[in-house]
Amino acid sequence: MATPGLVHSPAKNIDWLTPFELGLLGAIWGASFLFMRIAAPAFGALALVEVRLALGALVLIPFAWPLRKRIPSSMWPRLAAIGAINSAVPFVLFAWAAQHAPAAVSAICNATTVLFAAVVAFALYGERMGSRRALALTIGFVGVVVLATSRSSGASSTLAVLAATAAALLYGIGANMVRRHLTELPPVAVAAGTLSMAALLLAPLAISQWPAHAIGTASWLSAAALGVMCTGFAFLLYYRLIQRNGASRAATATYLVPLFAAGWAWLLLGEAITAPMLVAGGLILGSVVISTRQPTPPSDPRREVPGSSDG
Repeated sequence: MATPGLVHSPAKNIDWLTPFELGLLGAIWGASFLFMRIAAPAFGALALVEVRLALGALVLIPFAWPLRKRIPSSMWPRLAAIGAINSAVPFVLFAWAAQHAPAAVSAICNATTVLFAAVVAFALYGERMGSRRALALTIGFVGVVVLATSRSSGASSTLAVLAATAAALLYGIGANMVRRHLTELPPVAVAAGTLSMAALLLAPLAISQWPAHAIGTASWLSAAALGVMCTGFAFLLYYRLIQRNGASRAATATYLVPLFAAGWAWLLLGEAITAPMLVAGGLILGSVVISTRQPTPPSDPRREVPGSSDG
């Protein structure tokens, strides 16, 4: 039996690894919007997303392969549907938006995923929204309007905001589908399965739209980084954080994504950070914080359900 003098104080055991990994994940997901800005004009949206999906799946398959027997054959149509809704279509929308608006714009819109997940849960599954989440949704919607109607936005930028917001809505739908229909599968198997099926579904369209011109080295490197690092490796890091710290804390990495996306694009592409971006980003991130803030004492992390997030 340990004596009081031998008990180590939790305050002295500072967890430096988790904040580092959360920051790393936010930086990687933020970089995905930079890589799309570089590669999308050369590849086009469909071809770029096919490369992203295929490379991301190839990274994850070795980790999911030992779990393949736990995926019944009846589950594959469900994985295909969720792969289309949660990966293929939103990835294409973001890649298209990347050709028409700064990286920070798409990243700010991406932050509304948490809000849309709450709306979908309320509208389709009857979950209670509550006044706090309703307020958060209103504030987040105002942020999107500010971004879409800013004076610096032309028609193409406004359409890019709408496309990126639609992608976030699909992420919200996909998150609810995963939560309700794939909970019996290991998270890595879900990620590998949905990405693989999404790549197969998109392949015919991507091949038909493959660019006839030569694609430069910078675009290929950006596409490779988008698939290997921002999709495959990011999923592994995200699920590692979920297993160690719970889904709610792992999801806080999404708060950092717009900051890193804007920073990377400013540093490497010279994209300006405008006042409407700051206002919209503040409104949307504030609404996400309001929506996800726990009103009660922390619950047992073992009861948390892993969610999905973008990168």
